[in-house]
Amino acid sequence: MTTHPASTDLTTAGDATPLGLIAAELTLVERRIQELASSHEPKLTQIANELILSGGKRVRPALSLLVFRAAGGIDPTDTIDVGAALELIHTATLLHDDILDSGSTRRGKPSPLARHGIGMTLVTGDFLFTRAFGVAGRFEELVVGWATDACVALCEGEVMQRRFKRNPAATLDHYLRIAGNKTASLFSQAARIGAHFAGASTEVVEGMFRLGYELGLGFQMVDDLLDVLGPEELIGKPVGSDLREGAPALPTVLGLQLPAVRAAFTTETPSVAAVGSALDALRSSPVIGHVRRLAAERIRSASGQLALLGPSRFRSALADLAEDLLARTA
Repeated sequence: MTTHPASTDLTTAGDATPLGLIAAELTLVERRIQELASSHEPKLTQIANELILSGGKRVRPALSLLVFRAAGGIDPTDTIDVGAALELIHTATLLHDDILDSGSTRRGKPSPLARHGIGMTLVTGDFLFTRAFGVAGRFEELVVGWATDACVALCEGEVMQRRFKRNPAATLDHYLRIAGNKTASLFSQAARIGAHFAGASTEVVEGMFRLGYELGLGFQMVDDLLDVLGPEELIGKPVGSDLREGAPALPTVLGLQLPAVRAAFTTETPSVAAVGSALDALRSSPVIGHVRRLAAERIRSASGQLALLGPSRFRSALADLAEDLLARTA
């Protein structure tokens, strides 16, 4: 159950997508990320940039910036910094995930692990985490605490996901806890911090936290579905990777009653044929529609929080962003 960062390109400077409104700020986020990823040791910079420059969508900083603007924020400097920090945290977790999962492919290319080995991949992840907290640490205790909460949730989600690896006892409730920790934690804190920096009320700040959490769950559900539906060039990794790795992704958890799915999921090293049979079974079952409905429910729940914000083009862009994230499997 991993994200597929190459699955869509959400903005280009001057475009008409929901993020076109903040294209200039996202350019500054990108510049800040590059500054923070730079090291006196060229190898650290090289490994960090291999992943950072490989096509990530920057959804988390974009969400934070859109919420900041929609909540009436004026100067986005702090939000740009936090957005960059959150993106570095996300990148660090991808590096560490590849170590834990022996991942050889990332965003359609050989992973940093495959290119540089465990040691350098681990140290680069640690480097990016440290850089991120070097930025976040300059803010008030509340903001640092929120960033810390997200990192704790990421760790707990990873451990829980590994506990349910190839485990047929995995349920929808287990999945929601894992996805909530591994994906929704950063989304929710990004949105919350954006509202906080805009000077919004506690009600709005916590409403944006809920918006981010629900959006993160819907985003992960769609990513899990893309791992079943593909195509590979869209998701940046081989179709069926979650099944091969034994990850308790949503289609798998909901499809455990299907013999082919259960067999592939619970086998330590399933064959190509077994994974193919499981994917075929999922694609021809009601599971696909069920996942789509669950993702749509989360997106609707996220969009419902927008009523806390006054009408603006930024609020409209947030609504459009949510629908765009859902539409990736249309």
